[in-house]
Amino acid sequence: MKYIVFILFTVLTNAAAQVMLKQGMLSLGPFTADTFIARIFQVVFNPWVFAGLATFVISMVSHLYVLSKVELSFAYPFLSLAYVAVAVFAYFVFHEDLNAWRIAGIGFICVGTILIAQSGMSSHEEQPSLEAAGAKTAKIGSAS
Repeated sequence: MKYIVFILFTVLTNAAAQVMLKQGMLSLGPFTADTFIARIFQVVFNPWVFAGLATFVISMVSHLYVLSKVELSFAYPFLSLAYVAVAVFAYFVFHEDLNAWRIAGIGFICVGTILIAQSGMSSHEEQPSLEAAGAKTAKIGSAS
């Protein structure tokens, strides 16, 4: 559980990136077929969109660090908490609807994540390697 801080950092930066991208697109307005090409350049150079993309990069670096330390089947489900964070941010920042169906879905996501967190985790460092257990490894391209 010592990597939970990095997992939650990944979740929050992922959610923050979504909020920034939404803000950028709100500032640009909707796309139409006749302005599509011109809008691509506006999107690329929009500061909110750029900040959102940069935040995604930070989130991905954090996620890669987490994956180097814990099992994928433990770490990845925590990313579903980004749905929860985005819904809460969208409600407060953009005044989006948070109806009973969405709240129920958020509840299920939270319960599922809690169950996964309770399952524990093992880091790559804590897992015995196959070689330490006496198993032989095959080298690719060599004849045995």
